[in-house]
Amino acid sequence: MITVRDFDAFERIAEYVEHVPFDVTPQRLYNADMLYASVKLPDGTTTNYDAAVYQHFIKTGKHACDEQELLARALHDYGIERALQLYLERYDKRKVVGVMGGHSLQRTDEMYRTIALVSKELTERHSLMVSGGGPGAMEATHFGAWMAGREMDEFETALQMLHRAPSFNDSEWLSTAFAVMKRFPQNVYRSLGIPTYLYGHEPSTPFATDIAKYFDNSVREDTIITIAFGGIIFTPGSAGTMQEIFQEAVQNHYLTFGVSSPMIFLGRAFWDEQMPVYPFLEQLVETGKYKNLKLFLTDEPYEAVQELLSFRNETEPIHLD
Repeated sequence: MITVRDFDAFERIAEYVEHVPFDVTPQRLYNADMLYASVKLPDGTTTNYDAAVYQHFIKTGKHACDEQELLARALHDYGIERALQLYLERYDKRKVVGVMGGHSLQRTDEMYRTIALVSKELTERHSLMVSGGGPGAMEATHFGAWMAGREMDEFETALQMLHRAPSFNDSEWLSTAFAVMKRFPQNVYRSLGIPTYLYGHEPSTPFATDIAKYFDNSVREDTIITIAFGGIIFTPGSAGTMQEIFQEAVQNHYLTFGVSSPMIFLGRAFWDEQMPVYPFLEQLVETGKYKNLKLFLTDEPYEAVQELLSFRNETEPIHLD
């Protein structure tokens, strides 16, 4: 039975959610224009929507204790989750491909270019490229998808434009991305970024055409892993990437969703020597401790693409420059 006290609680919550700086009932995914739209703060200063929400998130606590704030965040994430599920209905599950890797990867690094080329090629072959939606390897994924359908000279020109601000800590990191987007508009191909306010100090890449940004990082992490039925490419990273590798290995081992997707490791020296997780996984498979894993290690971007295409029985020739 609902009591008068319950109605009072509902009224307090309704009043609270009217004043949070984010929509508690989002009906669609975000995009760059929405996240980076200019907003005025109560103190009269101006920032962008994404920064305002992050400031609120920090102010109210990463582990918020206030029940009204907890509910507001939960409602927001429910709306994003629902919008994401509707969005994914348009795609063949085996063509949803994830990319994992370090947020600190510089735009001037050769691995950034490699990731972007792989993503461009896969996007042109009707893959939906997915990442954590931040800078570094994540941005390279969406930059490549953004340049899908373009000639290689345009790709190289755009990449050179980004070199003006190699790191997300550089003041022109965001403006150079928007400059590329303006010069080379994308109206055909899409990509999906899934960032989180837990790591809100890392800006969300505007190159992702569709952005499912969550407060709850555990939901966000699990979502990236579980929707990438077409396989995941693991590029050099640190602690977060290690976590994602074993999350993916577990669901493949147990066939949680009825399929084991390819786990592609790009960068032999890194995965064999610097962070020797690949030989460890091989040993686990050989001793029978892990089963059903489809492991592949390479330095060659075209081999990574070929392995993913083979998984979905596509055999067209690959022409990566």
